[in-house]
Formats: sequence, structure tokens, C-alpha cells
Amino acid sequence: MDISKLIEVMRRLRDPVEGCPWDQQQTFQSIAPYTIEEAYEVADAIERSDMGALRDELGDLLLQVVYHARLGEEQDAFDFGAVVASIVAKMIRRHPHVFAEAEVADAGEQTEHWEAMKATERGGRALDGVAASLPALMRADKLGKRAARVGFDWPDVAGVRAKVSEELAELDAACQGDSAAARAHELGDLLFSVVQLGRHLGLDSETCLRAASSRFQARFESVEAAVAARGGDWSGHPPEQLEAFWEAAKKEQKQ
Repeated sequence: MDISKLIEVMRRLRDPVEGCPWDQQQTFQSIAPYTIEEAYEVADAIERSDMGALRDELGDLLLQVVYHARLGEEQDAFDFGAVVASIVAKMIRRHPHVFAEAEVADAGEQTEHWEAMKATERGGRALDGVAASLPALMRADKLGKRAARVGFDWPDVAGVRAKVSEELAELDAACQGDSAAARAHELGDLLFSVVQLGRHLGLDSETCLRAASSRFQARFESVEAAVAARGGDWSGHPPEQLEAFWEAAKKEQKQ
């Protein structure tokens, strides 16, 4: 189906007279959280390998792009065509090995060229363009990668692992009587360092934590079922019994 149909649907929804009352009230700011949510729902469908859901979620995400483009058009800032023109120009500019005469040996070299072009577009400031609204783990990873490209990084895994130990010790010290703000500061430094450790190990911390959260949920639900099978009274099960349920759930999950 032609994209113009979706653009027309959005125009009708935003019509100040005959449109939808809810859609008429929306702004860039009010719609932004939905845009983020839809992107995560796309990622969830991919993780579940659900192609039907992926098709639907991509449609929802595309609607968000059209929504923002309509808001831009109403403010005489840009329209959907300008959004498309901008990304087309960017893709051609950043792929001279495809659309011009440049050559790259492999995907790794292309990534280096891509990042170099992005750095040039940013005016040479390494951390510019890392959105503050990114999920915290993702932003920490991206900041670390950007800094590493200009040589500001640990030389190896051992160096960043030592930094994690250092930050953990500082958190331990802060917990011995410092203020909540000081403890929060040290916990933040520890989390940031752990993300950098993941980066040096070739791991994405956001993905790792999401997987760990899913494992925790599955194991907890198994413990919950074990408690329910014994009357459902959590207070009637001492910590060692709950730990035994937990270990059994871990063993079952691994099998």
C-alpha cells in the first residue's frame, strides 16, 4: 500500500474540526514516549522471532514517524517528504563505497568510515549526539565507545575490571555512613564501570540485563508456584527454604 494513505489518515486524525479529539491535543513532547515504547515493542517481537507481531509493531513505529512528520508540517518546519529526503541523502553520503567510487575491504572498515563521517558531521566533538533520553545502560555504552574512538579508554579488560573493583570499594565505603546522595553517586559510577567492562568483553549490557531480568522473573515465578503449592504463606517459609526453591528453579532452567 502507498505510504500516502497513512499520511492522509494522520492528516484526518489531526484535522482541527473533524479529527479525533485525542489526536488533536498531541504534541511532539506528548507523543515521544509512545515512539520510544513502539521501538521497544519492535525489539521485543524480534527477540521472540514473531514475524506477525514484528509486522504489526513496525507499522506502529511507522505511524510514530508519520505522526511527528505531521506535527512538523503543521508548524511549517518539515513534512514527511523532507524526513525521507534527509535520510536518503544521509545514507548516500555515508555509503560512498556503494554510491560513489570509494572502496572498503570489509564490514569492519565500513564501520570505521561510518563513524569517521559521523564525527566530521558532529564537528569533531566526540560525545555530541549521544541522546540523554537513551536508556541509561545503552547511553553509558555509547559514551564509552565514543570516548574510546579518540583513545580515551582502558587498554585491556584487566584495566576496566580493576576499575569495577575500585568503584565497588568506594560504594562500600560510602555505605558506612555517607549520605544517600553520596551512595547514589558511587552506585552510578559502579554501574557505569560495569557497562564498560561489558563493552570490553564484547557484550551489550542492555541485552545482558534484559536477559537476566527475564531469568529472574522465570525463577521467581517457579518459587512463587512452590510456595503456593504449600499453602501460599510466604512468611511460613524460612529464607533457606526459599533459597532451596530458587536453586531448584535455576537447575530446572539450565536443563
